[in-house]
Amino acid sequence: MSQITHTIAQLTCGFCKGTGKDPFDLLSEHATCQVCGGAGKVEVKEPVINCVYCKGSGVYHNTRITCTVCNGKGMVTTPKGETISCPECNGTGVAVDSGMPCLKCKGKGVISR
Repeated sequence: MSQITHTIAQLTCGFCKGTGKDPFDLLSEHATCQVCGGAGKVEVKEPVINCVYCKGSGVYHNTRITCTVCNGKGMVTTPKGETISCPECNGTGVAVDSGMPCLKCKGKGVISR
């Protein structure tokens, strides 16, 4: 039985933009970022792309909540191999009828060919 290994990318946290601080100062001006735990970096399995649902901001629809697609990281893992733009949402990651993440691509905007 072979074991699949994934390369892990260390990326700047999308939610706090690498500062390690809560960008909204919800608890206090000294509170750490809830996504990266104050490190300013997050880990995402490769291959990665910018989260199209939040446009890499890590923030859900201009609120103070983390993006539900990338969990605030700003980047998402894509399917391995060749990908194409999602035909359901035209690559936006947003379901046309509800504004929620597209069910076909799970909000990533791409699917396996």
